[in-house]
Amino acid sequence: MARKRNTATALQRRLRTGARLLPLLVFAVLCYLQFRTISRFSPTVPCDDDSDTSRRAAMDDLVARLRESVTFLPLRDPRKRRAGEWFISALNDTSEPDGEARNIVLPSAASSGRLLCVRAPPGSDAAYALAWRDALPRGAALRPGLTFVSEMSYDYRNLWHGLSALVPFASWHARSGCRLMAVETFPDAAADAGVPACFEEAVVFRRQMEGLSRARLLAAFDFMRCKARARCGVAPATTPSPSPAALRVTLVFRDGARAFKDEAAVSRVFAAECARVAGPGGCAVATARAGNLTFCEQVALLSGTDVLVSAHGAQLANMLFMDRGSSVMEFYPLGWRQRAGGGQFVYRWMADRAGMRHEGSWWDPHGDPCPGSPDILSCYKDRKIGIDEAYFARWAARVFAAAMEGKKRRGGGEAFGEEWRGEAADDCGCS
Repeated sequence: MARKRNTATALQRRLRTGARLLPLLVFAVLCYLQFRTISRFSPTVPCDDDSDTSRRAAMDDLVARLRESVTFLPLRDPRKRRAGEWFISALNDTSEPDGEARNIVLPSAASSGRLLCVRAPPGSDAAYALAWRDALPRGAALRPGLTFVSEMSYDYRNLWHGLSALVPFASWHARSGCRLMAVETFPDAAADAGVPACFEEAVVFRRQMEGLSRARLLAAFDFMRCKARARCGVAPATTPSPSPAALRVTLVFRDGARAFKDEAAVSRVFAAECARVAGPGGCAVATARAGNLTFCEQVALLSGTDVLVSAHGAQLANMLFMDRGSSVMEFYPLGWRQRAGGGQFVYRWMADRAGMRHEGSWWDPHGDPCPGSPDILSCYKDRKIGIDEAYFARWAARVFAAAMEGKKRRGGGEAFGEEWRGEAADDCGCS
């Protein structure tokens, strides 16, 4: 009997001990199951010998994923209607500091450090993407250095439109320290294949000169003039020949479209009036043809010009190389005043922006009409220009007299129209 009670008591003690240990056992089982679950879905810790290989594999996998995630978007977003918004529309342009043209710099914080890539597959519209330098699109060519990117609605081959795109970059470039640059062409094979081009650095302008202050505009034209003269070894036109006080008049003639009907008569009128206004030995008249000069010959000719006389056309863009305060006289054939619209005044705008004096225009009132043709391109654009000797003489006398007075003021260090400053060919105003 006593033995049965002892057995029952021992059993009860074991049961109580087991009950106390049960939570610990359950906890241990749960810990084991948790560990097994984590081990199943976690990468195996590599041995020391394989750690570098594993890290490289993981990095290659990450780069591959980033490369595949690059998304090309239409270069011109058709959903955007306003100029300055449809080009590379994923980013906003900024103007820093105030008075500078709005631009986008890549890579930057706005692009999360990504580069600009562009591609133009055959038969398709151009597209762009943002990509990290270490994960460029497959097959992409990295273009080193700084790339200037501009958007406009016109033809860059037209000198006026090309300059309109270049001026804001010249301003930005001068303010950024004038880093060395090279002109690069894209290989035809790469372009034909639509291989993406990615730019190590890029500055994008999509509003042309919009936002540039008056001071920055003048400084940009000064900078381009100075750089062109330095490139061609042309000294600033502050000590001209035959004498500092001489009035230098240049007539630039065109062949074909908008040529003068009687170039000899035009030359005779302006030469006579220059000699009369400037006095003996005080006048130097030069004539040139728009298509017969090299770039540096054009720079040299216009750097030594106080008054430029020419028909409306791309050659008038050469006023860029003239000193501030110089004068421009412009001529048109019949029909332009009535039908050409605001575009005929582009060189008047340029003269104002570059610090020149546009002295007005003459529209030939004579010529055969174009009945029933509202388009100047069909009839009026390329006509030749006549002459009105009496009007030309009176006009030239007034312009030449003002130019002589301007030369005297500049020679004395006074302002003429706009603030005028000399140029230092060694730095050209680089900051």
